[in-house]
Amino acid sequence: MPIRLSSLFLRTLREDPADAEVDSHRLLVRAGYIRRAAPGVYTWLPLGLAVKAKIEQVVREEMNAAGAQEVFFPALLPREPFEKTNRWTEYGDNLFRLQDRKKADYLLAPTHEEMFTLLVKDLYSSYKDLPLTLYQIQNKYRDEARPRAGLLRGREFVMKDAYSFDVTDEALAVSYRAQRDAYERIFTRLGVEYVIVKADAGAMGGSASEEFLSPSPIGEDTFVRSSGGFAANVEAVAIASPPAQDTANQPAAVVHDSPNTPTIKTLVDLANSTVKRADGREWVAADTLKNVVLALTDQKGKRSLVVVGIPGDREVDAKRAEVAFAPNDVEPANDEDFAKNPGLVKGYIGPVAFDGIRVAGAQLGKDSATKIPYLVDPRVVAGTAWITGANLAEKHVFDLVAGRDFEADGFADIAELRAGDPAPDGSGPLELARGIEIGHVFQLGRKYAEALDLKVLDENGKLVTVTMGSYGIGVTRLVAVLAEANHDEKGLIWPAAVSPADVYVVATGKDEAVYEAAEKLAAELEAKGKTVILDDRAKVSPGVKFSDAELIGVPQIIIVGKGLEQGEVEFWNRATAERRSVGLESAVSLIE
Repeated sequence: MPIRLSSLFLRTLREDPADAEVDSHRLLVRAGYIRRAAPGVYTWLPLGLAVKAKIEQVVREEMNAAGAQEVFFPALLPREPFEKTNRWTEYGDNLFRLQDRKKADYLLAPTHEEMFTLLVKDLYSSYKDLPLTLYQIQNKYRDEARPRAGLLRGREFVMKDAYSFDVTDEALAVSYRAQRDAYERIFTRLGVEYVIVKADAGAMGGSASEEFLSPSPIGEDTFVRSSGGFAANVEAVAIASPPAQDTANQPAAVVHDSPNTPTIKTLVDLANSTVKRADGREWVAADTLKNVVLALTDQKGKRSLVVVGIPGDREVDAKRAEVAFAPNDVEPANDEDFAKNPGLVKGYIGPVAFDGIRVAGAQLGKDSATKIPYLVDPRVVAGTAWITGANLAEKHVFDLVAGRDFEADGFADIAELRAGDPAPDGSGPLELARGIEIGHVFQLGRKYAEALDLKVLDENGKLVTVTMGSYGIGVTRLVAVLAEANHDEKGLIWPAAVSPADVYVVATGKDEAVYEAAEKLAAELEAKGKTVILDDRAKVSPGVKFSDAELIGVPQIIIVGKGLEQGEVEFWNRATAERRSVGLESAVSLIE
């Protein structure tokens, strides 16, 4: 039977929902696919479920073809396994916690590593049982601080998560490749544009880590790529240090007064007006060393400071800083931090106290009087000369040379990346783009197996810890990603693989013969294996029907109306904007 709009549980909207920030959210609500139940929580209506089910079917087919087996875990989980992996604490406020009537602690699962691991531990004990890959398609819950953008960032969402179990790292690499290949097939079948980027595994741990991103201007992830094939999330890019320079011929460091220089621009302007370079060129922001004070808070709440020297023409990238100092929380130092550390001369911070000679030795550094670690950008190599703070009020030092005048405790690669920067692998200049994460694969290793004591007997009868891979796809997020990439000003235009129906038949006018012909056409299409939405609403104007057809987004539309008198119907392809009259008898073959 066709899906009849006269009886379908559907109400399309002419106005955008007030809380919609992106096109996918706006259109999915207006077209009757989802409805907001609470911030970040959505009710799925019949059309939305049809699209979601098609995505899940493609995922299942390709996961099964890759040798994975489906299971299904509860979403309500006990606290104990998460205590063993320390994630009851690590997840912080993102975790939905609750208690039962006996005051036992539970959580709504944000992810299921512990449960997969314990299930395999419960049932398998020998290397002969492996390799094994299990997956599920299940609801997840994360208490996002700012749930927004509809399905792109919700508190409840559907995810396909899979885990592989192997005895050796070499076997894990094989399982990882099988899943990675399956992902490429899934996204290709769904019609999703994607880029595979090197990623940081973050709190999940593990080694090899890659994200599948769908390029989008509204994406929350910034990634870089080169024409030579390099691609990575900004937080996973490691800048290569330039070669060290000879310090023998460098000018001596000199302190200059620098009043009223609160910004890098004012400092550069002052430098060019008062100090001439030996090589004759003008000073630029890249010649300055900006010393940024960051506050790190560990998981026990202990707060400490670190100072990072970065080229003055760059800013700190928050995501790169989070990765560099994980698992600590990172934020700029505040006034209270400076008050507690008088050795930091705000606005004039430098690696050493300097008034013409090194009067106080290393002012910064873990072995200095301040005890504050001093790290530098990888570009700050031995022999490079800088304008930087002299650790004296209203004074900067010029030609302070790394390796000659100061040393750092290490490197911190936290500066922003820019278009034109060289790719770390030498494959050309980088370009920056934004993307939405749709999948993540990584070699998890033995982190969870060790925490939960998942071991098997190897071929020599020795107990060995199992190594794992983790593979996730955001199923409900894919609905939004596809809607975001496939629409026009009138409404959605679904790819054929996920459209809620293969063809949308519209009966217009009041002539009973039109409705009879539309019913017959729908039946013939269904006999050929096509799913059909039939707009059979008798008291709705053609204009409203056409607007709904455009909004709902089935790409192939057949309009049965005035042309029926000449034995014709109108074929309308929303994807190509093609509209033409065709014979009624040929309409079915045209759709096929």
